[in-house]
Amino acid sequence: MRFKFRPVDASFYDLFAEQARHLVRGADLLADMLAEGADRDAVASAMRDAEHAADETTHAIVKRVNSTFVTPFDREDIYALASGLDDVMDEMDEAVDLILLYDVRTLPAEMSEQVEVLQRCAEITADAMPKLQSSLQDMGDFWIELNRLENAGDRTHRKILAGLFDGQTEPLEVIKLKDIADALERAIDTFETVANRVEQIAVKES
Repeated sequence: MRFKFRPVDASFYDLFAEQARHLVRGADLLADMLAEGADRDAVASAMRDAEHAADETTHAIVKRVNSTFVTPFDREDIYALASGLDDVMDEMDEAVDLILLYDVRTLPAEMSEQVEVLQRCAEITADAMPKLQSSLQDMGDFWIELNRLENAGDRTHRKILAGLFDGQTEPLEVIKLKDIADALERAIDTFETVANRVEQIAVKES
């Protein structure tokens, strides 16, 4: 029988949990950006700070991998998971930045639905990351739910696009709103990528 033995370095798990908490903050700020009467400059500034903090955590993970002889699981999986979490934050930051730069005053109601999906994805991911250390084989509900949410996000994205191309919206507004909608969609897709990476890690470590 082949046994796996790897010294436990809890700092990796702590950093992944920290990274996921940044995503909860980012999704909440995105919701603030869509709120009626929001101070968009202030929200965008707070989002830049949150994105910077997320980058710092990502860099800390990479530094830890590069300075650790034996890692909790494969190095390429650690890099990929950290990169995926960071990509989600980047996409949410882009959506906030586009809303500010384009100065769009009226957003389709379905965009709020997309942000609610992102908030749920972030909460589930934040709950899941601490389980990497102790309950990796029992995380099936995590990637199943993220897949369900991604499918819901796809449907809403198609609904947004159908509304934009109904001939009732000015062409320039269509371009602006599509850019924002696509950034939200990419953020949701990247959450699913994170879930898929966790599933792959679980299979490897089983």
